[in-house]
Amino acid sequence: MIILLTVAIAPSLALFSYFYLRDEFAEEPSKLLFQCFVYGAVMTFPILFIQYVFEAERVFQYLFTKSVLFPSMLEEFFKWLVLLIAVYRHIDFEDPYDGILYGASVSLGFATVENILYLLEFGLQTAFIRAFLPVSSHALFGVVMGYYLGRAKFSEGKSSRKWLGVALFGSLLLHLAYNAILYSNSVWSYSVIPFMLFLWWFGLRKVKQAHQLSLSHYHDNSSLLP
Repeated sequence: MIILLTVAIAPSLALFSYFYLRDEFAEEPSKLLFQCFVYGAVMTFPILFIQYVFEAERVFQYLFTKSVLFPSMLEEFFKWLVLLIAVYRHIDFEDPYDGILYGASVSLGFATVENILYLLEFGLQTAFIRAFLPVSSHALFGVVMGYYLGRAKFSEGKSSRKWLGVALFGSLLLHLAYNAILYSNSVWSYSVIPFMLFLWWFGLRKVKQAHQLSLSHYHDNSSLLP
């Protein structure tokens, strides 16, 4: 059991450590990051419950809606809602790169619990593929959502609202594409690898852009100092 938990949690810790160590600006409070991780972990259960109820009641007749559209929308909306309520107006959200850390933390909290439950059911032989696909994809969805959340936080007026919408729909479109590849392609293993390479490229591009935005943010603020 201890080995299984270690294997299930290790990919999330490795991914989060990578994004955390990329932060070149203010050190983030570990308490808020931990809270984000816990929020992500806890929200796994209402999401699974809602999915169970909808499946038991046979609300959706089509496989695409049940396996691709609905889970993608449900998971990304819950992540976005948690970030909006618990993080967006928090005093420790200090620069655009913070959005990436908080977004990744919430997503990895969800991915960790999902991974534990999956490995408990299907065994350790699936651990490697789970680390490469669902866990890392959730982390990168969170990076993309967090990047645009950071844009919204440090924009004004209509621009801020626009970026909040992009934070939700940007990660949702990526999640939809990922699920569509897995569930609608009989040779998904050949399609998902190029998609994951694209997702990593896109996510790391957002990391670089967030660094540039944070650098500009601190430069602008320093010019206001006496």
